[in-house]
Order: sequence, then C-alpha cells, then structure tokens
Amino acid sequence: MTQLLRKTILYLYLLLLGVSACQASVRTVITLGKGWKFTKGDPAEAMKPDFNDAGWASVTVPHDWAISGPFDKNIDKQVVAIVQNGETKASEKTGRTGALPYIGVGWYRTTFNLPDFTSGKKVTLLVDGAMSHPTVYVNGSKAGEWGYGYNSFYLDITPFIKPGEPVKLAVRLENLEESSRWYPGAGLYRDVHVIIAPETSVDTWGTYITTPEVSSKWAKVRLLTAINNPVDGLKLVTDVISPDGTMITSNSTDQLFGSTFDQQLMIQTPSLWSPETPSLYAAVTKLFAGDRLIDSCSTRFGVRSISFSAETGFQLNGVTRKIKGVCLHHDLGPIGTAVNVSAIRRQLTILKDMGCDAIRTSHNMPAHELLDLCDEMGFMVMDEAFDEWKQPKCKNGYNRLFDAWAEKDLVNFVRRDRNHPSIILWSIGNEVPEQSLKNGSRVVHFLRDVIHREDPTRPVTSGMDKVDQAIANQFAATLDVPGLNYRLPKYQLAYDLLPQGFILGSETASTVSSRGIYKFPAQPGKEVKYADHHCSSYDLEACSWSNLPDEDWAWQDDKNWVVGEFVWTGFDYLGEPTPYDANWPSRSSYFGICDLAGLPKDRYYLYRSRWNPTAQTLHVLPHWNWKGREGQVTPVYVYTNYPEAELFVNGKSQGRLKKGLTGLERYRLMWQNVLYEPGTLKVIAYDTNGEVVASKEIKTAGNPARIVLNADRTVLNADGKDLSFVTVRVVDKDGNECPDATNQLSFKVKGAGTYRAACNGDQSSLEQFQLPAMKLFSGKLVVLVQSTEKAGFITLEVTGRNIQSGKLTLVSH
Repeated sequence: MTQLLRKTILYLYLLLLGVSACQASVRTVITLGKGWKFTKGDPAEAMKPDFNDAGWASVTVPHDWAISGPFDKNIDKQVVAIVQNGETKASEKTGRTGALPYIGVGWYRTTFNLPDFTSGKKVTLLVDGAMSHPTVYVNGSKAGEWGYGYNSFYLDITPFIKPGEPVKLAVRLENLEESSRWYPGAGLYRDVHVIIAPETSVDTWGTYITTPEVSSKWAKVRLLTAINNPVDGLKLVTDVISPDGTMITSNSTDQLFGSTFDQQLMIQTPSLWSPETPSLYAAVTKLFAGDRLIDSCSTRFGVRSISFSAETGFQLNGVTRKIKGVCLHHDLGPIGTAVNVSAIRRQLTILKDMGCDAIRTSHNMPAHELLDLCDEMGFMVMDEAFDEWKQPKCKNGYNRLFDAWAEKDLVNFVRRDRNHPSIILWSIGNEVPEQSLKNGSRVVHFLRDVIHREDPTRPVTSGMDKVDQAIANQFAATLDVPGLNYRLPKYQLAYDLLPQGFILGSETASTVSSRGIYKFPAQPGKEVKYADHHCSSYDLEACSWSNLPDEDWAWQDDKNWVVGEFVWTGFDYLGEPTPYDANWPSRSSYFGICDLAGLPKDRYYLYRSRWNPTAQTLHVLPHWNWKGREGQVTPVYVYTNYPEAELFVNGKSQGRLKKGLTGLERYRLMWQNVLYEPGTLKVIAYDTNGEVVASKEIKTAGNPARIVLNADRTVLNADGKDLSFVTVRVVDKDGNECPDATNQLSFKVKGAGTYRAACNGDQSSLEQFQLPAMKLFSGKLVVLVQSTEKAGFITLEVTGRNIQSGKLTLVSH
C-alpha cells in the first residue's frame, strides 16, 4: 500500500470521527499565514489596536525579513578570536552571520476573527518560532513574551479577547548584534497558530506516547494525556490506527491521576519504525464529559526501541548499526530561515539518496516540520537545544538567557518533540565552555535531569571538543552518550577513561570545498586559502581542527565502540565562512556535502559510495575542461562503491587500481599522475570477481550553446507555498555540460506561479537571491518557482546573451 493511500485511509477514518489529523470538530486550529503587516524599526505605540500600519509591508508568515539582503560586511563585522577554532588572537571577521541585515527591531501586526470562540472556551496562541526575544500584544495588552528565538511557545490569550470581536495581534522582535555564530534569521520565521478549545481539554503538547516494550510479536504502548482544567465525570477513549489506516486497538479510562490519564495498549505484530521502514501509527484520543464529546486530537507515533551500550553499541529495534548522520543548520539557503516543507523535503530526499540515515539539528531546536518529515521519510534525529550555556561564545548569545530560561526552554523543547519516533537522542549543548570549568558537570546534571524528568526514554548527549578537560571535570562522564566533535586523536583516551564504553562522533570531518572548483597540486592541506575565495573540490582540504572523511571512517570501521557520526554539514549554510571568515567577500560556509543551492559537491559521492553501498556510485572528478593545462599533471579521482576501476584518457589506459587497506586509498581510487589532454575521460568499474559492472565518460565541452532546465518536481500544490527547485545548466552544441561556465542569466515566471529565489552555490557571491538574475557557478545554478493559490500552468524561462534560452512548464493544482 502506498504512503498516499495510507494517509487517505487515515484521513477518511478521522473524518468519520469528526477529527482531522491536527484538530477536531470540538476544537479549531487557525494558522495565521496571510494578512500580516511588517516594518523594520521600532515605532512607538505599534502594539495599540488603532495604530496606523498602512505604510508597512504586506507579508506572509513564515517570513524572514533579512534574507533579501543586500549583503554588507559591516553588518556583522567583529574583531574576535574564535575559541572553537583554536584561535588565540582577535582578528576582523566578516560574513560570520551571513552579512545579512538581521540585526535590529521588527514588528508584525495582523487582525483576525474567531467565529468559534464563545464563553467557556479557551484561546491559545502557539508560536512555532520567532527570531528573536518576542513580545506579544493582543488588543493592545501585553499577553506574554519568550526569550529564545529557536523555541516554540504558547500563551493563553483568552483574557484579552471578547466573543464576536476581531483580534488585533502585534509581535515585537529584536535581534542583537553579536548574538549568533551563524545566520540566525529574523522575524516570524515559523508558523503562528490560534487554537480554540473547551476550557476542559487536552493540554497543549499534553499527549505523551512511549513504547516501553517492543518485539516483532507485540509491543506495549503507553499514553499519558494531560488535561487542562479537569472536572468530575471525564472519560478518555483512545483508538490506535495502524500504518495502513485500520483501527487495531482501543482503550477507555475514567481514572485521572491528578490531571493526567494513563493508558496502556498492546499492538500485535507491530510494524517497527526504522530508516528503512518508517511506519507510523496514530493515536486518536477523544475526551468525554459524560456522553458528550468535548475534545479530540490525533497524535502520530512509531513503534521502536533504542539503546546505547558498551556491549552492543547503538541498537535500533535490537539490531546494532552505525549512525550515518549529518548536521544541519536551520536556514534553507536562498529562502533563509522561513520554514518551507518543500525545501526541507528536498534536502532530506537528497540526503536519503546519499545513504544518510540521521540528522543532528545543529545547534538549536528545529522546526517541527523537519521532525515530521524525518518521521515520514526515515531519519533518526539528534534533537539539539543549545549552542551556549552560562558562559558566552557570543557577547549577546544565550548566556544572557540561561539562568531565567534554560529549564523553561527544555520543558517546551521536550514536550513538543517527544512523540517523534525519529528522535533517538536529546543534545543539551555544543562545544560549551563549561567543558573546561570545575563546576561544568553540575550544569550537565541540571540540564540532563530536566530532560530525564520530561522524557526518561531517551539518552542525553552533548558535543565536546575539549576532551581532556571534559574528562577531568566529570562533564563527559555525566552524559548518557559521550559525543566528541572531531578530536580523533582523543578517541582512544575517551574510550579508555569514560564509563560509558563507547564514543559517538557528534560532529565530524568539516572538510571544506567549493562545488566544481579544483586546485593544483591536489594534496592534503589545512587552512589552505586561495585568491578566488574558493576551496578545492578534490576533498583534501580541512581546517586546523578538522579532518578528511576517510579518517573518521577508519575509526568507525576498525573500532566497534565508535557508534557512528554526524558530519559537519549536510548542506552549506549562511554564515561562518571558514577558512575565509577574515577575507571578504565570503558569506556562507564551505563545509557542506552539498552547496547552498542544494547541488551535490564531489564529496557527496564519496559519502554515497560508503553509505549507500547497494546503489551504483561511479563518480569521476575533476571535470575535463582545462584549457592551458595541456601536458600538465591533473589527478583524476573516482568515488565508487566498487572495489576496482580502470581509467582511460582518449582511449589510453592510465592503469587499473584497487582500493587499499589504509589511508586515502582505502576509500578512494586515485590516479595522481594523469597528464591533461582535451578529449574523453573514461572509467570502467569492476566488481569483486573482476567483472565489468559500470562505466562513465566525461568529455571536454565546447562553448556554451543552450540552457537546459530540470525540475525536482513538475507538479505543485496550488497552496501558495509549494516550491519546485529547477536546476539550470548550460551545454555545448553536442549536449556536453560546460562545467566552467559563468554566464549571466535572467529568469521569468508566468502563469499560476511566481519567482521565489535563485542560488548558484558560490560562497563568495554577493548577488541577492530574490533578484531574477544570477551568474552560473561551475556551470550551474538553481531557480525556485513557487505556486500561487490558483491552479494552472506555470512557465519558467531562463535567458542569457548569445545562448539559446531554456523553457520549462510546471503544473499547479
């Protein structure tokens, strides 16, 4: 049965109950997406209902006020020493937060009606994320505030509204300078919801589902349901819906323990959740007062078990496996931090094909949409809360909030996310300075105990880079799972001295590269810089504190007690342009396996050859357009899941190589002494029996002749949000890709869609994403086309000088 059919069956079942997947007929959920007004600045009395906002910009939420730029190095110029990078002397840093105008105050205002609000009901405002320091006003009165811009929070706004009258909502946000180490975004960058429910109802994030006993034959499911304003005579009925949409078991109880119902159910022959089989159940809970249904909601969950131990390493559903994860920052490249399901799904689809099975939400609480998709698509998650505790990394970072907000932030964090089967680890921090402090373990105890109180079913970890100090002060021993960021020479020490008996690579590699850029000679290097502000895509360059992928893999292959890794990072992200953070212009990272446009770098195929061994990978680098290098040494590398290959240049064999036992030769095939001559580069791969199994050719391309467009999706939803990511490339008259093309192109979108943004993946480009023109970088770029709320055809046309234009038609319905 297809996933779509299963969802349809479940939806129809819930309709029969009067319940949708997220709300019931007895409660109303409104998402406030349209009708917002925005201004940058801090106008006096903007919170008042009669304030004149006619001159403000009209926007939709989610909204990132800073992503449209322009880029300006003075926005985030700092004179600092980045301790995490081993620096001891301060120097000027630019582009550290993306050089985008996120600093300052912004206001959002909207007016909406609540037709279902009557006496005896409660209205809750739920904000998925607001960057930063949100203060909320309802009908001119302050309704509440929150500190951390990455967290979700909710407010009871019932006292501020009257039945039958419109609600005027205003939100003030403020981003301080030197508050982040990467681009944090700005604005109401996640959804805002209004929930109208009875005064006696299921609490916000009040359903907690665990599977304490799991086997292939049966599983125990426990549901704790917290009730707001409980009264006598309540009864809770829970139906469990299987992944195929069938109601398989039910439980009814009228026993309240304080304000919480406790139910236990059995599932026979459960479909276990895993990255390979992401099976999802639903618990439909119905709250009755006597015989009257007063509230209902549906909660997705998965049946699975997890464990970490010295004896078996990491186990999912009783099977030992190595974690093949990547770290992700929360920005979505050219659309910034404004949450978009299509953009997140595209990232995860690309990572899935690479063989990735886990995500670390670095270094902050993620959008719930990411977790929803990880549940559906099969990714394990390290859900991370903080980059900073009491001790500052940034002058105006989370250190200013820790004492007043840390426990409240963790409570919201865990209660919102704990029903996601994808989550296998809670991370309380990343490279925090407390690792080196005498009382650092006391802070770990505090944070760990809050997590365990809210969810005792999952272990707690933290990414450590000061390994000696963290061991000496018991910081590392206090964690359930010791996570090491880099520091491969310390792995054995940590294993020998720590009580857990295993190590997780919580952050690994940090290899740097620019897509399609190759530097000569091809040799390993640390902190290498070039005049063009690019890094070599031979995948041999790292930072002073980081390493190449091959080194991590050797530890994982040779030591059972290394349970896996989270690579820094899956995609390039805005800000932190190491090693060029002191060299303008550079405004996004070089660490990604894919670039900022989501286009795979060569390194993608190196990881794919290891992480997705059952799929055929045969990738050749570099490209073969090297005018002026005739007769010069131009090394050729092959990333493949096969053990052996032979290379040919214009039909002449360059030799047949097998993967070795150590070093780079263990995971790569490398012909180091190839002399460049224009023509055809061909590789033939052999299996373990020496049989030919695959081949690939790369040809020297001529001048760019025409534009070619390929969309990741050609059918969109007419919801005003859906995106198609169109890869734009140029080819010569014979159809060969032009890998070094830099043509300036223009974009036009007509019909039932709009132009959203473009990105070419060049970390040093200052072209604005929202303008309908951009240069190719290494022969490619990506255009984002967004649907409107009108069904019909969408036409994208891409044009350039002295080159045949490209056209593509999409459908929106």
